[in-house]
Amino acid sequence: MRGRDEETGEFFSPSRSQNRREALEVLALGEQLSKLTDAQLGRLPIPEGLLPHIRECRRITAHIAHKRQLAYLAKQMRREDDATLEAIRDALDVNGEAGRREVAAMHRVEAWRERLLEGGDTALATLLDEYPGADRQRLRQLVRNTLEERKRNKPPHSFRELYRELRSLVLGANEADELASDDET
Repeated sequence: MRGRDEETGEFFSPSRSQNRREALEVLALGEQLSKLTDAQLGRLPIPEGLLPHIRECRRITAHIAHKRQLAYLAKQMRREDDATLEAIRDALDVNGEAGRREVAAMHRVEAWRERLLEGGDTALATLLDEYPGADRQRLRQLVRNTLEERKRNKPPHSFRELYRELRSLVLGANEADELASDDET
């Protein structure tokens, strides 16, 4: 029985409709998770206990059996605390905080790549001032190769390699900064 507090008039527990809405939200989240690849799942804060259930749900393709397995996945997810489910939703949400940070980091890397291609050694010196652990010779070689690729209309192999190199450099420094700020608090 739900019951009502006589003094305040508030209900003691959520209504059945509210419980059902929350259960359907978790079911939709489970369905969304079951459509992701292993690499995408690896980037999400999913508890280890849920991963086998998600993989099993992906493996089963028969309609009714898949639906049954999805319901079981949702049941397992409802056992997790609300903070865990909210963290998963935020990480999945493109407009969420994690999505915004990832897009901002990608834009920083692309901006550095363009600065290096347009600015040459001046931009490289600025990059090395900001990221002292960078490999000067490797970056200069990638910039030179990228410019040569553009001139000859070749596929952008070095262009992509330069992006990967800058991404590991910038994201590695950002993760170190986040860890240092966490240690200070």
